[in-house]
Amino acid sequence: MRALRDPVRLIPVLFAGAILIGMALLMLPIATADGSVTPPITAFFTATSAVAVTGLITVDTATYWSGFGQAVILMLFQIGGFGIMTAATLFGLMAGRGFGLRERMATQVERDRLALGDAASVLRLILKITLAVELTVAIILTLRLRLAYDFGWGEALWHGVFHSVSAFNNAGFSTFSDSVMGFQSDVVMLGPIMLAVVIAALGFPVMQDLRAHRLVWRRYTLHTKITVAATGWLLLIGFAAHLAMEWTNPDTLGPMDVGTKLLNAAFHSVMPRTAGFNSLDVGAFRGETLVVNYALMFIGGGSAGTAGGIKITTMMVLLAIVVAEITRQRDAAMFGRRFGARAQRQALTVATMAALIILSATTYILSVADLPLRDVLFETISAFSTVGLSTGITADLPPTAQMVLALLMFVGRVGTITVATALALNAQPRPYRYPEENPIVG
Repeated sequence: MRALRDPVRLIPVLFAGAILIGMALLMLPIATADGSVTPPITAFFTATSAVAVTGLITVDTATYWSGFGQAVILMLFQIGGFGIMTAATLFGLMAGRGFGLRERMATQVERDRLALGDAASVLRLILKITLAVELTVAIILTLRLRLAYDFGWGEALWHGVFHSVSAFNNAGFSTFSDSVMGFQSDVVMLGPIMLAVVIAALGFPVMQDLRAHRLVWRRYTLHTKITVAATGWLLLIGFAAHLAMEWTNPDTLGPMDVGTKLLNAAFHSVMPRTAGFNSLDVGAFRGETLVVNYALMFIGGGSAGTAGGIKITTMMVLLAIVVAEITRQRDAAMFGRRFGARAQRQALTVATMAALIILSATTYILSVADLPLRDVLFETISAFSTVGLSTGITADLPPTAQMVLALLMFVGRVGTITVATALALNAQPRPYRYPEENPIVG
């Protein structure tokens, strides 16, 4: 039990515990619409997807689960989105001991770059932002559903709250069978969902920096500058790519008017940032559009937020390394700051581990399921990056493949570095260094 006092080792234990509790609750007869007992693999997959704030499903959330079951799912992705590091901080405060320097440094593995300041202050900020965004979006969606779609107040409130919490936590679960495809031309419905997703995907360190320094760019940290700038560019690239590649597709943007095309292209430039809602049929996307989605999902959002993927900062550090090597610069740098060797090694480790895990999972699923590579690869990246978008094959996969996806969601949410650190917690650095010798590269 002594080992569990270390937050890095505590992370996967807490996540696993939440999943098992959620699984047990979802297996209760009261959790299903028809009162039946949910098969263990379905309950486990759904609980994992919810806690990992992914959104992949093997049964229709709207029709399979009862109100109680949907409430359990909402509770699980709220807990998952709140973040296991935040939960670890909360447990430390409740115990009245706080975190020492070693624990706080370990915490930065997943919640990258949180200041070593007052943990209670960080926790209050997270709570305030979470409640403010979720409440605001819930009110907008509730009023829209009540006034424009004639939902009753109770039903409108439930759908509004569920989608608000799901959006802010980048979960992608929906109480509508077709996700939000029924609102393709409604900017009042899609707009707030997009905004909630983007805010949460920036990450809490960025929110803290923006709150402290407002719009004074020069006072932002390097982490904030990288995250904000790269987020803007990725959203623009995603928007342009979806618009150009799907403009004439009769199964997606083709039949829409220009305004609706622009709205849905914007929506689907945001969703691969690990949100998982869809206003278009992803399974009908052209091959080149799926490739763009592969890249956007793999990158994900900002560190220390509800987004998954390898994270924007990881991608930007790798890009800086490549640029420095090509231009023969001494240091990999960005915005007038150079990256340290530790940050570069960590970025390489995260990206390499992620690629190997996705490759391994894709290879296995292809061996047990007779499905196209494009769909399987999309599914594995979506699972690992905790996105939740799907081409529609999740429910058709054999049980072993679904278990692989569940494992991908777990590892993707906990974080490859966190898992590696937890497994190697007792490893000690060598007290010596080997002589340097360089092999031929390339």
